[in-house]
Amino acid sequence: MAGKEQQKDLLTRLSDVGEEALSRVAGSPATARLLGGMRERLDDVQKKVRGLDALEKRVAKLEKRVDELSKPKRAAAATRTRASATKPATTRPATRKKPSS
Repeated sequence: MAGKEQQKDLLTRLSDVGEEALSRVAGSPATARLLGGMRERLDDVQKKVRGLDALEKRVAKLEKRVDELSKPKRAAAATRTRASATKPATTRPATRKKPSS
């Protein structure tokens, strides 16, 4: 039993030492600066990611518009061709200038 009690005592001591070390590290100014810089970077990344959502929506709209514009418009082209074929060619009569006297 003495061995188990001694082992628990050793584990307790190790646990206490570890907690103290962590508290010292967490309380140091270097850690505060590091975490502050990381928070700033995290904020920047979050802003950029939010901006990507808006850009993705705009790209989707533009892609849809390009698809619509790139489709061949056969009805309009056929109408123009038939219309120009049925119209008679109009010519203007030539007007002569009167000779100056």
